[in-house]
Amino acid sequence: MASLWERLEETATAARPALSAQRIAAAAVAIADAEGLDAITMRRLATELDVAPMSAYRHVSGKDDVLELMVDLVYGEVDVPDGAGWQETLRALAMGIRALVLRHPWLTRLSASQMVYELTPNRMDLTERALAALHSLDLDVDTAMSVFRTVAAYVHGATGAEIGLRQLMDDRGWTTGAESRAGLSAQMTWLLNTGRYPAFQRYVHEGARKDDLQWQFETGLEHVLDGIAARLG
Repeated sequence: MASLWERLEETATAARPALSAQRIAAAAVAIADAEGLDAITMRRLATELDVAPMSAYRHVSGKDDVLELMVDLVYGEVDVPDGAGWQETLRALAMGIRALVLRHPWLTRLSASQMVYELTPNRMDLTERALAALHSLDLDVDTAMSVFRTVAAYVHGATGAEIGLRQLMDDRGWTTGAESRAGLSAQMTWLLNTGRYPAFQRYVHEGARKDDLQWQFETGLEHVLDGIAARLG
């Protein structure tokens, strides 16, 4: 069966219809940004686009296609400089994807396969840029892909945890890091008083950047990139 992207490209030269895959994706992203993924249905999209309920099926076969279009559309927001070195390229990619996920937190609600392996033109373009930058080091293709996936895994893990914290705070009505720590203080106090976690207790008492999530992300990213650089010699 032809992929969604192959089908869309085959019809790209046809007369431009009033409804397009781009319009469907933009409407779906707007809904998801405001209300979450569960709010997206084909009927809701038809209402937002002011078309007959069956009109969207001329472009997509169902919600899975819509999700694929959404992923592609938002990944087009990530800007990676042309002609940069491998570290600058991967740093820009990582920072861009973090910002993307914070703008569109519904990305973390996708399945693991959709979040990591959804093959769309814009995602493939970012991967291509990263691999091209790494190949300038004369790495073999397997090593280059492993390096890229290592950075991608850090980004998805760190941003997923950040969105999880945001969701916890929203659910509990906490608006600051101090409120969050106060809300969790009963459990934390008991655990630390067992004396089993002295290193964590030191962090609790001495940590000065508990609420600086951007610093935490960038520092972790620099350690990842520095470790890769050291490994590659």
